[in-house]
Amino acid sequence: MKSVQFCAVIIVSQVVYGVVMNISGVLQTGVQGIQSSVQGMEQAASEIAQVGTTLAEGGDSGVNSFVEPMMDLKLYELSAEASAKVVQTADELLGTLLDTVA
Repeated sequence: MKSVQFCAVIIVSQVVYGVVMNISGVLQTGVQGIQSSVQGMEQAASEIAQVGTTLAEGGDSGVNSFVEPMMDLKLYELSAEASAKVVQTADELLGTLLDTVA
């Protein structure tokens, strides 16, 4: 009987390990999404600042030059929010798994 229980414990631990590794992959994907979004926001902000500097110096760059980087900024903001939700969900799932196993 003890050998059956031991085998069951090994099987459960292998399943838990597999699930944790999958959660880890999802968590990593979420973090990479946040990092990518931050880089995109920095680039869009730089483009906005560049257009603003050109206008302040009397350049002929019109308001239309603001549109694309502003849209990009919003796009990266939404992407960061979605990635943060992925990270939050993976964290909650891992917490539930640990509570269940413990």
